[in-house]
Amino acid sequence: MSFSASWHTLLDEAEAVSDEATIVTPITHTPFRLSDVQEHRIIIDYIEKDETRPLQFEQFETLYRGIHDEPNTEFALDRLPPDADPYAAVLSLHPRFEIDEDSGVIRESDLEATTQLHKPASDTDDDNERHEPDLQVYSDALLLTDTLERHEMTDIATIDTDALVNLYTILSDVQRSADDLRKDIADVLLNRLHHDRQVSGQFGSVQRTSRRNRTLKDEETVLNALETAGIDRERVTSVDRDKVDEALEVTELSESDLYEVDTTEYVRKADVDEDTKETRLQGLKDRLAASDEDDEEVQQLQEEIEELEDRIEELTSFSSGTSYHTGSKHG
Repeated sequence: MSFSASWHTLLDEAEAVSDEATIVTPITHTPFRLSDVQEHRIIIDYIEKDETRPLQFEQFETLYRGIHDEPNTEFALDRLPPDADPYAAVLSLHPRFEIDEDSGVIRESDLEATTQLHKPASDTDDDNERHEPDLQVYSDALLLTDTLERHEMTDIATIDTDALVNLYTILSDVQRSADDLRKDIADVLLNRLHHDRQVSGQFGSVQRTSRRNRTLKDEETVLNALETAGIDRERVTSVDRDKVDEALEVTELSESDLYEVDTTEYVRKADVDEDTKETRLQGLKDRLAASDEDDEEVQQLQEEIEELEDRIEELTSFSSGTSYHTGSKHG
């Protein structure tokens, strides 16, 4: 099948993309824009780095052939050469090609497909509205923020004991609930990351990696294998701690006769007053939900939130959840 017809369709689609529209690569989620569309190549400009790159017709044809050589016309994204993901992103502008990052493939479809082009986000879009998440970490973090704001944290040695107890308890809760949510998110991400390339978001990047764990087989299997290899059992046998503890119980030996004992003191959370936490939390939620424009405290809180949003916007030029205007043609 000739690639020529598909190439000219792709050129037409690329011509229709606005100069300000953002396309995002699969795998690394690198944003770029189309700066020029020519007969035998498409020129892109990376947004987060000062680099212009021509994408050549021949490489698009190679990717096209690779997709068509597969039985299901699906090409695994992790088979793309390094830095080739912009080709897949641009090819997805074609109405018959789409990227499925959950499955880790780019495929041809008889149905009109989705693209890597970020569409405009409306200010009235429900997806952009703030919602209170039903998550323990949200409640814990809200309480922690409020508690931190009520104390001078530059010198914690000057803080009263009861306040330090409150801080320690809430920090412990935040750590536990944050770890639980982080694990849930990691489980989902693991299915979306297909190799060791970094995937970037607004605040950082992640990558899939592996950890090698070893567990000895049963003792007899290990000892027999070592003896067969010429290793005496005595060279690999050691004192069994469980058996030592059993011996301590039936002899007059003391623990210090057999163990080096070192005592370390630490603080642990003993109890949590859930009623007090819930009362305080509800008060904070009521403050955030308040709509009285004449309330000076509410206005101050809203202004602080808006200032924080402005600072984040200044520091981050691209958001993977944000979209951009499309529609005008290249000149």
